[in-house]
Amino acid sequence: MTLLGPATNYAAVIRPLQWLAVALVFLFFLRVIRAVWVEVRPVGARQAAQDARATRDEHLPDAPRQRRRPLGLQVVEPADREGQRFALDEETTVGRSPGCAIATSDDMYSSTLHARLFRHGEQLWVEDLGSTNGTFVNSERITRPIRLGKGDLLQVGGTVFEVVR
Repeated sequence: MTLLGPATNYAAVIRPLQWLAVALVFLFFLRVIRAVWVEVRPVGARQAAQDARATRDEHLPDAPRQRRRPLGLQVVEPADREGQRFALDEETTVGRSPGCAIATSDDMYSSTLHARLFRHGEQLWVEDLGSTNGTFVNSERITRPIRLGKGDLLQVGGTVFEVVR
């Protein structure tokens, strides 16, 4: 006794599978369009807010800023390193090289010497060092040194850090 006999309506089986395939292709293209939009969207309001914060911080009195704990980095991704924290010196390098202060040796998308974090006064800045895959701050690729603030996300290769106190 066969499960699908001569009276089986194959169209009733194939038609839902065809619609499922069309829906999956449609969702795939939506995902691609979203990824492209994230890469090419204008700097916009996020950069304006960072600039306003930088201007505001320049006018704060020195005493309160000196009492604040310095900014550091905490790993958000990959999951096996999540929660790992790094204190930052005046200048800190990030990359696959064992000589980097923050070594991402297990990250194949990270360059040997990927990015540099440095302090200018009380502010923390990040600079891409000509990496192959780029350095991203809040999902935007950077081409010049960018000031980091608490809560910003820094992506170096496949590793994502959050700026924390």
